[in-house]
Amino acid sequence: MSEVCPVCSHPVSPGDAVCPTCGFKLLGATQAFKPLVMEAEEVAAVEAAPTQASLNVVRGPQVGMSYTLKAEPMTVGRSPQCSIFLNDMTVSRMHATIEPEGRCFVIRDANSFNGVWVNNENIEARTLRPGDYVQIGTFCLQYEEN
Repeated sequence: MSEVCPVCSHPVSPGDAVCPTCGFKLLGATQAFKPLVMEAEEVAAVEAAPTQASLNVVRGPQVGMSYTLKAEPMTVGRSPQCSIFLNDMTVSRMHATIEPEGRCFVIRDANSFNGVWVNNENIEARTLRPGDYVQIGTFCLQYEEN
């Protein structure tokens, strides 16, 4: 009985060392992939838990400050009531929001005067990735996952 190449799905004979179509090395045998079966509760728990992450001030006022992102939405701005208080006139009172979506965090501009910049691109909303630089006014923050 012949099997199929795991790369191109072309039929291969059990004795083939490489796939005759794509050249993939079969190492003597091919293996069938079978997906894991997960219960709905397990999937929901994995999708709901956000990654542990932080925003670290790397340039501008307050260099060295670190803000841990939480499982609930957070506000960023010049207002002392904001979750992340950035005290500078270049920052709007309510500048942006950061909220978890699945296992990621998304930053959204809250109609700020100077905008939100991620990796030197002005954005309305963006999913943050490790190493991203977020500029809000004169503050440059780096997004890190812990």
